[in-house]
Amino acid sequence: MVKKTTKTPKGSEAQKRNSAKAKKENKSLDANGKRVFRRTFKGFLFRFAFAFSMLVVLVPALFLFIYRFEFVHPVSTLMVKEALVGHGAKREWIDIEDMAPVLYQSVLSSEDGQFCSHSGVDWGALNQVIEDAIDGERTRGASTITMQLVKNLFLWPNRSFIRKGLEIPYALMAELILPKKRIMEIYLNIAEWDKGIFGVELAAQEYFGRSAAKLGPRYSSLLAVTLPNPKQRNAAKPSRSMDRVARIVQRRAKASGAYVQCLK
Repeated sequence: MVKKTTKTPKGSEAQKRNSAKAKKENKSLDANGKRVFRRTFKGFLFRFAFAFSMLVVLVPALFLFIYRFEFVHPVSTLMVKEALVGHGAKREWIDIEDMAPVLYQSVLSSEDGQFCSHSGVDWGALNQVIEDAIDGERTRGASTITMQLVKNLFLWPNRSFIRKGLEIPYALMAELILPKKRIMEIYLNIAEWDKGIFGVELAAQEYFGRSAAKLGPRYSSLLAVTLPNPKQRNAAKPSRSMDRVARIVQRRAKASGAYVQCLK
């Protein structure tokens, strides 16, 4: 006898349950009846956000590990931009051992008095800036030398909360990977001292006609106080207020003594 097979009528309860299950699991059937996953827009956004986060974290970390090697001479994003747009970017690298010690002592005294003791971020100064902003008061800069370094290496010059938000984790990362001495060396070699003039060696030659190895306290302090606004300040022709601040920096650098041991 031939057994009769009964076909499941369309719209049966079994099919409905399978259809509901497939929808619940976010699956559909292909032409061969096999189940395939449907890529939702939400899933795409999640994967994109994850890949972008990995890129934002891993790429700077990789470069920082490369920058540990002293024969590597990093360039800043601004140097790259100036070169690409045709303005030109000039720089002469100088090792920190060849610089006059009073030079980096002056920059430390002027730019970041807590450089040897913090881990990349001066939390006390940063908290004060946040409190001033909440109170509606005029805020001052709280960027450490390490934060300025990572900004110059990986970020953009225009101020924004996004940039500041990236500076902090990048600075902490840089302090974990790079020694203090290397951080200062790279910073002094990529900082902009005038339009298209990068690095302390070329700045010393342009302003004072001598190498950074032969700078004395006076010229070193003038270069240091030029850094916050290099396009508006001229180290060779200081204003009265600039000259006053330079004298303060000069006294602090002279008294820094053992405080700058992290650079020796």
